[in-house]
Amino acid sequence: MATSKSAKFDIKTYGGFKAITMLCLLVLYAPLVVVTIYSFNASVSLTNWEGISLRWYVDVFTGPESEKFKIAALNSFVIAIIAATVSTMIATLAATAMIRGGKFKLRTVSFGLISLPLMVPEIVTAVATLIFFNSIGFDRGLMTIILAHTAFCIPFAYLPISARMQGVEDTYEQAALDLYATKRQAFTKILVPLMMPGIISGFILAFIVSLDDFIITNFVKGAGVETLPTAIFGSVKQGMKPNIMAISTMLLGVSVLMVTISYFVSKSDNTK
Repeated sequence: MATSKSAKFDIKTYGGFKAITMLCLLVLYAPLVVVTIYSFNASVSLTNWEGISLRWYVDVFTGPESEKFKIAALNSFVIAIIAATVSTMIATLAATAMIRGGKFKLRTVSFGLISLPLMVPEIVTAVATLIFFNSIGFDRGLMTIILAHTAFCIPFAYLPISARMQGVEDTYEQAALDLYATKRQAFTKILVPLMMPGIISGFILAFIVSLDDFIITNFVKGAGVETLPTAIFGSVKQGMKPNIMAISTMLLGVSVLMVTISYFVSKSDNTK
């Protein structure tokens, strides 16, 4: 009886589920597939196919715009690494306070503040951040991008870290305390290692969000400062070129690689 009841509410049994799923996958991934395929097109034209070639990938590193893209890529990776590292540290401490801290005043408000960047439209966050920096007279540049990305990435890092911590029973820490460990030792030597898969996943998610961000970066960056997304946007405004597809494909590859690493980290932990 329980089996038939669960099968009744199985969403896959509803008519049109497969068709809607395929349509969603097509809308989401067809443009990515097209960009990837045409990044190997030997033709200068975006509409004519003249065979497979790596000329546009070579052009990214040796072409007339190569220096601009190299500097933008370096900025993007430096910003993403710093923002992801700081936001992951803050998210870890926040998750510890929220989950291991017990009940305290304004706990619900604190959780709402952490989750707020996920619910507020990114354009609103970008405008608010720009107004804040202007109001305090903070000169825009790499530092403003790092600060904005760090604040924006905290909830993305918090989600996998908090989910992991909720799956770790506090009996391990209680046992450590019973064996005369300090609270700091129980946290650093017991809880943090157990949380490491969630921390790594949170770092990777924050890294990808920072690396791919355009809207906030475009608002808070200073004159002459470019990241890879803003450099790509600037080149597209002058006309779509095949080397842009090559850069986009490489950026997509980095994101896929990071997601794959996160998957295997969580999978290897679950198999223990």
